[in-house]
Amino acid sequence: MKRFIFTFCVSAAAITMSMFKPLPAQTSDAKLTVALKNDKSVIVKAGERDVLEYRCQPTPNKPYVRQLLTPGGVQILRDSPGDHKHHHALMFALEAEKIDFWGEQSGAGIQKPRSIETHLDAGNAILTTKLDWIDPQADKRLVEEWRRIVLFAAPELHATLLSWRCTLEPAKGKESVALGGHHYYGLGMRFVTSMDEEGEFLYSDKKESESVRGSEKLTPARWCAYRSAAEGKPVTVAMFDAPANPRHPNKFFTMRPFAYLSATLNLWKEPMTLKAGKPLELTYGVAAWDGHVEATEIEKTYRQWVMLEKENNR
Repeated sequence: MKRFIFTFCVSAAAITMSMFKPLPAQTSDAKLTVALKNDKSVIVKAGERDVLEYRCQPTPNKPYVRQLLTPGGVQILRDSPGDHKHHHALMFALEAEKIDFWGEQSGAGIQKPRSIETHLDAGNAILTTKLDWIDPQADKRLVEEWRRIVLFAAPELHATLLSWRCTLEPAKGKESVALGGHHYYGLGMRFVTSMDEEGEFLYSDKKESESVRGSEKLTPARWCAYRSAAEGKPVTVAMFDAPANPRHPNKFFTMRPFAYLSATLNLWKEPMTLKAGKPLELTYGVAAWDGHVEATEIEKTYRQWVMLEKENNR
């Protein structure tokens, strides 16, 4: 098994991103490799082609997945757009003790990594990291998070497939932490600009959506997918809610005119309390396909992801 271990100090300063040009798609059996680049990003490749980039350093407030490409090499994520600078591609954030870890305004919380480990297991690329959720105004830790991101080597699915698992508990010395936030807080995904123009959201179940404001909706579902076009190429992106998650099926936040998708715990109406010794475990999946995929195929991939996730955590 190939393993890399890194520990580093993290600056809260913003980092200037370089432009990315997708390389040609590789063969479906290309093996995954994983490496740390410039102490700032973990890069996962299939053969010579980039598949995923995870920004290790807060930029300025939180680590996140900056790039996620379809098997054909199409980038689907947009990082820090001018209209919402705090929208960092694929990111996870909540409110803790009334400190906002989602936004990046003055006084917003900071997710500071302590260490990061990457390795390959059964062909899958795995990243694990421990983060402190810090209240910068009081200079104290509120929450400890263990984050585990797995990019699966499953070419038979014809999709780029990852799991995002996080375990949250009060920081050492704290008995409890109140979790809350806006209706869109959770695992959020901002799509590239070209996917704003036209698109369609699909859901695993035909359940009534709750309208929040304008086009913003919350819909209970096991999965939610978005079909659109990225740089003129049809793509489908889905987010999965694991059956073992609390409040499953969760409520998916969706909106237009810019396309956004979040898996939420409905904390704006039902706050939660983290208690010492009782960690909160959350597991989500993200799949990206080339082309417009039908609901039956998305459901099939969801079920396969559930099985892969179980096998990966035995």
